[in-house]
Amino acid sequence: MTHGSPGDAPAAARPSGVIVTDPPRAGAEHVEALRGYGVATVHEAMGRTGCLGPGLRPVQQGVRVAGTAVTALCWPGDNLMIHAAVEQCAEGDILVVATTSPSTDGMFGELFATALQHRGVRGLVIDAGVRDTAELRAMGFPAWSAAVCAQGTVKATAGSVNVPVVVGGQCIRPGDVILADDDGVMCVPRHSAAMAVEAAEARTAKEEATRAAFAEGQLGLDRYGLRETLARLGVRYQPYAEYAENGRGGAVS
Repeated sequence: MTHGSPGDAPAAARPSGVIVTDPPRAGAEHVEALRGYGVATVHEAMGRTGCLGPGLRPVQQGVRVAGTAVTALCWPGDNLMIHAAVEQCAEGDILVVATTSPSTDGMFGELFATALQHRGVRGLVIDAGVRDTAELRAMGFPAWSAAVCAQGTVKATAGSVNVPVVVGGQCIRPGDVILADDDGVMCVPRHSAAMAVEAAEARTAKEEATRAAFAEGQLGLDRYGLRETLARLGVRYQPYAEYAENGRGGAVS
């Protein structure tokens, strides 16, 4: 999705964009159900898919959100299409911003958050920079970003709104479910939302049973059948005296 940098071509030759209105969204009941589970749980439940990677970090702590994606594809250092995306956001959405090439500029701050909060938007995920982080925390507007930077932007180049974007190697389409918490961000495709709820419920029940077993002293080696795995890999138990006798004790004179 990289088109080069804004300076590569004169304005008249730059590609125009599109603003897609009213895309279908995942069902609100599925979004709300998924909000009850952590990102790590849903990621595991979905076969370890959907994670947007370690590059997106929260500007706050202790916050978990879920919402439907409204996407904005911007040129680096240019937040024009975020302004266009605000109009397309509705209650329960999460704004997802990507750029056509890597950018760390502070493309989003308190004023954008104020406009989005008024519309009932639940948060921001941006593969670029944010600023006004103290103000964002004070107003309770959650944000996950690839950078924090005071560097400002322009509003000069056409991009697109509500088109598929790629963040962290994951394709995010408008209306997909976005989950975010202290562990990071993940995407559940719109058509998989109901299945994700069922899978997360089953995963949580399994984890609760394992937690109870561990609290009573059972070892993961036994619960997960890992002793057989160790044996298959040739790992063996050896008394320390025998280990040391073979010159592997690591003694230092």
